[in-house]
Amino acid sequence: MKIVVQFVVVIVVGLISSCTTSVKKTEAFDSGKKLAYCVEKTKASMSMLSFADSLPRNILQGQTAWNKVGIHDWCSGFWPGILWYAYEASGDSAILENARNFTEPLKGVLDVPVDNHDLGFMLYCSFGNGYRLTNDSAYHDFLLVAADSLATLYNPKVGTILSWPAMREKMGWPHNTIIDNMINLELLFWAAKNGGSHDLYDMAVKHAKTCMTTLVRPDYSIYHVAVFDTIDGHFIKGVTHQGYSDSSMWARGQGWGIYGYTMCYRETGKEEFLTMAEKLSDKFLERLPEDGIPYWDFDDPVILNSPKDASSAAVAASGMLELSTYMKDETLKAKYKDAAVALLECLSTNDYLSNDKNEAFLLHSTGHYPDGNEIDASIIYADYYYLEALLRLKKYYQE
Repeated sequence: MKIVVQFVVVIVVGLISSCTTSVKKTEAFDSGKKLAYCVEKTKASMSMLSFADSLPRNILQGQTAWNKVGIHDWCSGFWPGILWYAYEASGDSAILENARNFTEPLKGVLDVPVDNHDLGFMLYCSFGNGYRLTNDSAYHDFLLVAADSLATLYNPKVGTILSWPAMREKMGWPHNTIIDNMINLELLFWAAKNGGSHDLYDMAVKHAKTCMTTLVRPDYSIYHVAVFDTIDGHFIKGVTHQGYSDSSMWARGQGWGIYGYTMCYRETGKEEFLTMAEKLSDKFLERLPEDGIPYWDFDDPVILNSPKDASSAAVAASGMLELSTYMKDETLKAKYKDAAVALLECLSTNDYLSNDKNEAFLLHSTGHYPDGNEIDASIIYADYYYLEALLRLKKYYQE
């Protein structure tokens, strides 16, 4: 029997998801069981992967096995990151060996000129988790080089890291910064604390502050892309690339914002970042559809026929779980924790778990809808943040 439980705080103007209303208590969600599911699925994928520089990216409709990419794809760090998390969850020595083997080839990412703002996704998810779990000094030293490499894309006139160098000529964007780039700041913060220059910390803080007044709209929805002038650094306009329109609320972008500003508060203690993370979370929760998982863009005019994006739910869940731990008010702590668990509950139903359908953890993510890529697919970063969120929830109840 399903028992309806009211949140301690009502999410204003929001629709409370069917997953949320079926929760007896947040403790009733068995994160341990879902962690075990992820570990077993990880081991099954391990048995199908022969080359450590050929990395899972997606499984499209009608497929059962991972499509793979090389080390220079922006998603290359997520499979090694999943291996590190699966090792953390299980202590399995075979997973540890695979984590090392699939992390090592990513050193080649820095063998080419730096033109990719996603070095954080690629190298912090892999080497960063590896260093956290093993204290391997070689990982430490490589991460410092990676952070310095990422810093070469920082424009002090603008105050942000350049996201897509190729877009300057293609789209006429002199300097562009995307909301996704908030996640890459973690690499700079880590380096500044672990032997790198304090300038890296200053760059990350300035980037986050600049994005608060450019990428974030007054209503706390988020542009995908901010375009800046390079002469005096002024903000020209906000546009989309992967969302429905320049004025729409792209679901995963909102998730990146929640996750990124929560992380920035953790690393700096600056209250403005914590407040921003709250406001972005509230906007996300306010717009959730009745079944609890966002469509790819909250403003798609044919919304009921639009594909879902499980990845945005996983990113937001992980971010809000961490956000809840920084709330001094117990009511707010419960609000964000319960909302995150509700998202995980929805993702953990048979509607979204792949089970024996394919090699991934999750179904129904959307990568780049306007470009027709990875629509209603299993995507590696959805699995990464789902597993991360499950581990965070487990730790939440252990502390």
